[in-house]
Amino acid sequence: MTRSALLELLSDVERGVVPADIAAERLTKLEFEDLGDAKVDHHRSLRTGLPEVIFGQGKTTEQVVAIFGSLLRDGVDVLATRVSDEAAAAVSREHADAVWNKVAKTVSYRRHALSDGGTIAVVCAGTTDVPVAEEAAVTAETFGVKVSRVYDVGVAGLQRILAARETLSTADAVIVCAGMEGALPSVVGGLVGVPVIAVPTSVGYGASFGGVTALLGMLNSCSPNVVVVNIDNGFGAAYAAVLMVRRATVRADSLWGLT
Repeated sequence: MTRSALLELLSDVERGVVPADIAAERLTKLEFEDLGDAKVDHHRSLRTGLPEVIFGQGKTTEQVVAIFGSLLRDGVDVLATRVSDEAAAAVSREHADAVWNKVAKTVSYRRHALSDGGTIAVVCAGTTDVPVAEEAAVTAETFGVKVSRVYDVGVAGLQRILAARETLSTADAVIVCAGMEGALPSVVGGLVGVPVIAVPTSVGYGASFGGVTALLGMLNSCSPNVVVVNIDNGFGAAYAAVLMVRRATVRADSLWGLT
């Protein structure tokens, strides 16, 4: 449940629109809802500002569908990552407005419009990195932040990333996904004055060690605005970036007396 939804419920009780016993029933499931296989954390939006996200890998189709429906009933934006085609198709049948991104392996349901404040640029080095980049982009968009996609701009052709400087300059945070030697985040870090979240991908030949080489290269970046998440973790990068952008936007609005 979001903070605005909770306040609306309490207001409805105060105005007599919603009976107190109905509100009490909803609030009994506020901390979590026990579905048997899963305990869905409906309180997370109130604690952290963003709802629980479904990690689909390893879950059955039935489990993904049940958790997705539980979150939808709670009135939040819903995202499932690493979802099998079977589970994604089942969710789409149950919820016609759900968006299935086959490249990102995500299913999402956004209730709220994209915010006017804040933009995240999602950058990837090569076309093979696009699935991880798309996971990041879908995550950010599901939670209301505008995304600029800058794909296939690896360091083997520096003119490509330099041509995107104008787009990068408008972003409030940048996510950079790269495999091989993982050099792109350092280059981007030297072009922008905002946080750069580096995502090593498991792309490369044998000595890339499934993304470990890129991970170590990014951890040793000489650009001080670069921070690093786990291998192939586009979701984690976007989740952190959304929190950064939202907090910065709220503080800016407050500073200028807009809230």
